Amino acid sequence: MSFHKESLKQAFISTMPLLAGFSFMGVAYGVYLNSAGFNFIFAFLMSSTIFSGSMEFLTVSLLSQSFNPLAVLILTLIINFRHIFYGISMLKNFEVRSLWKYYLIFGLCDQTFVINYNARLSPDVIKEKFMLYVTLLTHVYWVGGATIGGLIGSFFKVEIKGLDFVMTALFLVMFATQFMDEDHHVSSISGLIIALTSLLLFGKDFFLIATLIILVIQFSIIFRRSVSYNESD
Repeated sequence: MSFHKESLKQAFISTMPLLAGFSFMGVAYGVYLNSAGFNFIFAFLMSSTIFSGSMEFLTVSLLSQSFNPLAVLILTLIINFRHIFYGISMLKNFEVRSLWKYYLIFGLCDQTFVINYNARLSPDVIKEKFMLYVTLLTHVYWVGGATIGGLIGSFFKVEIKGLDFVMTALFLVMFATQFMDEDHHVSSISGLIIALTSLLLFGKDFFLIATLIILVIQFSIIFRRSVSYNESD
């Protein structure tokens, strides 16, 4: 896939909130990894190959104790279960006829999904290249931050308590941006209501899976109704 300046420019503008959030969180991860006894090489390798923020933090503690591959596999599937729904939503968008398709699948996380799925692109931007650059830039922010954090942890003693709020703040900014760009707010408001209801009914350990399942059912019904309505016209 050849270089395209306008697509890269639009991708960079779209990922600017991630530049701050991912880089800062990556630094925290690198410092945390170093405090557990791993040098910056591990920060670089792990952030490059495990592109899943919460699972990367958890991996540090898993590597610091007796290793159980089956338990790690099950835990990883539970934590990243939501990516199944992201993947289903992006099947049509990822119909890219090149090996970059597999990199887009690898780099599909909460933030890249939101940006690529909701992107409103100008006519001079190529969508395939835009999605690729969004994924690549996001990956670079994370790997770069983690590596720098690993290096900082090697030379200085750094207090990392409270840095986990960075990702929460990042999600709030992205939600607010998407909310303001919507023509109507059915999806955002229903998502909030369903998430809060699921939290009350299923608890913090299972509410995310329950929320995603309910949302998929809800929007499947809405989609079928809209298709039926258009066919009747």
